[in-house]
Amino acid sequence: MSCGGTETPMVCEATQGGGGGGGKKKDSLGTAGSPAHLIIKDLGEIHSRLLDHRPVIQGEACYFVKEFEEKRGLREMRVLENLKNMIHETNEHTLPTCRETMQDNLNQVLQRFQTATDSVCRLQQREQERKKMHNDHLIASEKQHIMQREDFMKEQHSKQTEVDEEHRKAMERLKEQYAEMEKGLAKFPAFGELEP
Repeated sequence: MSCGGTETPMVCEATQGGGGGGGKKKDSLGTAGSPAHLIIKDLGEIHSRLLDHRPVIQGEACYFVKEFEEKRGLREMRVLENLKNMIHETNEHTLPTCRETMQDNLNQVLQRFQTATDSVCRLQQREQERKKMHNDHLIASEKQHIMQREDFMKEQHSKQTEVDEEHRKAMERLKEQYAEMEKGLAKFPAFGELEP
């Protein structure tokens, strides 16, 4: 791509002749100084300035090339080369080392995790056995308490019966004693009767 001068096509060119007067060739539009020729020339310039964008695009392309090739030099190439080297080093050295380290560490972690899982299972089993023993003990204790309560209630009922029987007998004795006392008092005259 060359950034040289612009080349614009001419719509109409006047034929140039030699310096002599008789050797002038005439255009079909008239002589070189005629008004039609000047208008056509002006129209060609207007056309090239308004509609022909090649010079502008060529200038922008030259600026672009100058900016990215001359001013920046090969900075992007160096950056891309550094990135390529870094990716190559990562793929060749870092990733395999990381993979091996992860596999070793993951194996250790899995072993520890398995050990911890086994310990938790054993603890859970012991806890379940302890709960079962505790529940069995509670059930046995509850049954024993129920039996003791039933025995106590039977004993209390029999004692209540005995106490009721003793009370009834005591009441009968008291009634007999009061009846005898009344009979004894009936033998004696009343206190009001003794006084004259």
